[in-house]
Amino acid sequence: MTTATALRDTATLTGRVLRHWRRRPVSIALGLMFPVLMVLMFGYLFGGAMAVPDGRYLDFLIPGMLAMTMLFGLEALVVSITADTAKGVTDRVRAMPVTTGAVLASRSAADLLNAVVGLGVMVATGLLVGWTAQRGVLPALAALGLLVWLRFAFTWIGTYLGLLLKTPESAVAVQVLVWPVGFLSSAFVSPATMPDWLGLVATWNPLSATATAIRELFGNPAWHDGGWAARHSVALALLWPAVLTAVFLPLAVRQYRALGR
Repeated sequence: MTTATALRDTATLTGRVLRHWRRRPVSIALGLMFPVLMVLMFGYLFGGAMAVPDGRYLDFLIPGMLAMTMLFGLEALVVSITADTAKGVTDRVRAMPVTTGAVLASRSAADLLNAVVGLGVMVATGLLVGWTAQRGVLPALAALGLLVWLRFAFTWIGTYLGLLLKTPESAVAVQVLVWPVGFLSSAFVSPATMPDWLGLVATWNPLSATATAIRELFGNPAWHDGGWAARHSVALALLWPAVLTAVFLPLAVRQYRALGR
């Protein structure tokens, strides 16, 4: 099939996913509001106990929550893909003259659109609580690009897991993994405040690389130990998603082709 056909198939299937989302506005709204509630909780209930060098805790927190927002919703993607497989929807799509790449790309495109909306809600929330990007428009756009790039990688992890797991009930277990990945990072506190072994894990968490990089690009308080990972956070924020995509995109394609065998 030609590239034009693949793009047309991708657009058609992406529209199908978006139409399904339109039928459940309450769950979509709750998903968008959950990070906002976390900002209010951590920023105003616990933030008074957080002493961030050279700035407010809220200015440290908002970039971390922007990175966390790119992780939230991953379990919903996994459940949706697993449900389609369990209901036979995936098999019906596979029986149509549709390219494999279009099927998987449509999921990725729809998920990225959802993530961009969530990112917009979080940026608006940050502005309302007094957070600002200090270094101008171009660094801010670069920071937003790094966030979308991270979500793109997470999308392929979620797609692979959704195709790998057999039932929506088993897919819910992914949520158990989302929270440790999110909290074991520099999203809320500096890894330097953790025990050495735990801080090392948090420092090399892909989420930490993006959170630290966008703090630098936004000109927000960094609160890190100045180690190699912190000094090269932008490079790591580019590299980590590339590595994750290189691993999980081929795995997702292979798992999709293996369905029904």
